[in-house]
Amino acid sequence: MVLDDQQVCNLCNFDFAEDLLVNYRYTSEVFAEFQQAPPADGEFDCLFMYSGGKDSTYMLDKFVNEYGKRVLAYTFDVPFESVHAAQNISLAQEKIPATFLLDADDDNIKLMMREVFNRPAPKPGRYLDEKLPCVSCRTFFVLRAILNAYERKIPYIALCADPQQILTMESNVREIVRGFYETFGERLTGTLFGERLEDLLFEDDEDLPKIVFPFIAMRHDYDPDHIVAELQAKGLYESSPLETHCTLFPLLNYYSFKNWDCMFYKLNASSHVRSVRRNGDQARNTFSIKFPRALDLAPVEDQLGEVVMAIAAGEGSREEHEKTLIDVFQRMDATEDAARFVAQSFLDMRSVADDLGIRLS
Repeated sequence: MVLDDQQVCNLCNFDFAEDLLVNYRYTSEVFAEFQQAPPADGEFDCLFMYSGGKDSTYMLDKFVNEYGKRVLAYTFDVPFESVHAAQNISLAQEKIPATFLLDADDDNIKLMMREVFNRPAPKPGRYLDEKLPCVSCRTFFVLRAILNAYERKIPYIALCADPQQILTMESNVREIVRGFYETFGERLTGTLFGERLEDLLFEDDEDLPKIVFPFIAMRHDYDPDHIVAELQAKGLYESSPLETHCTLFPLLNYYSFKNWDCMFYKLNASSHVRSVRRNGDQARNTFSIKFPRALDLAPVEDQLGEVVMAIAAGEGSREEHEKTLIDVFQRMDATEDAARFVAQSFLDMRSVADDLGIRLS
């Protein structure tokens, strides 16, 4: 985040808006093309990236049961997966007639995450740097999905980012590969993927899969509460969005607080604060996580930051930390069970860090 002479940040000045609009226009065009495309020559019309979260479960159901697409539901078995996300995947396998593929590469994704968390924070800061570990993890398995689609000659890849995430994600396959090389360098990229990514860099455009963002079509009507309610009515979702976060969620917050003194969902929180002040009582959606309208976010962020840094340092009482965390998540509209579940993951943060070789300092 960069402040100008009047102390207004670049987010409010929207000096990155042109890049976002170009990306938005491209993703809209690709989605329209995908909708009109005839059945593919091969076995599948698309590779669908399926995580077990609310968004991907909702859209997988629609792709198969409403749109009639021949779907390869691709799940990368992230070693940091929430147990509740895994349970949702089992429900989908029972109820949705898609072909399911499970992929894994524990050693390499752990190596990459250790590198991200242990390297110095980027300076000067850039847009969404506080989410670098999360973005890096996602990019790793997006690249695995791209390679699967490319080698199977599947023309489209469906990625269920919510409407806010779409604007902050690269949608061109070749640029995703280039960006990974830029972030991690040739040596580590070669360790993680061998020479397979180089084939993508030099392939003809028409032979590369295209990434589709299904939620681009419903960006004005996206409602997490409605999505969860519909899935639960169909027996496809038995948890809450907080409960399907990966087990690195506490470490992601630690990374944000340590380097930028903000919570992991700072972008969503800032959007919520601005909208409440400007729109009064009108409904407002911050997409991937929804904050209660009456929530005073500043003290919540302060409390969360204090307890996260105390746990990281091995300070304070586990019982007191648990009590504070449950209170924070309940104020963010989680049920008591969900708040207790997420609180436990924060309390286990040091053991997760030890397992991955991440330094907490």
